[in-house]
Amino acid sequence: MKRVSRATQSGISFVGLLFVVGVLACLGVVAAQVFPTVVEYQAILKAAQKATAGNSVPEVRQIFDKASEVDDFKAIRGRDLEISKEGDKVIVKFAYNKEIHLAGPAFLLIKYAGQSK
Repeated sequence: MKRVSRATQSGISFVGLLFVVGVLACLGVVAAQVFPTVVEYQAILKAAQKATAGNSVPEVRQIFDKASEVDDFKAIRGRDLEISKEGDKVIVKFAYNKEIHLAGPAFLLIKYAGQSK
């Protein structure tokens, strides 16, 4: 009968496996909370791009607000936009923060900023 010494064994212990599973579960919960904010950011970026069709500042804000109603996001409104003009092209810039509650007094702060192309 062959004896295997403990020094030659390899692999992960049960406690190590539980630790890895716990860390992956925590990361999965955070990722599940962050994903909707990324989708919302993409919708805001799309709305900012649509808003460049406006010729005046109130028109740009109105187009953005209509797009926000269609895509159903509330993180930012037309009044929060920074609108400028470069040559004959309208540039719409925005910035906002999202807080995600993790546990107790801990929050994850995500800062989003973007502009139309």
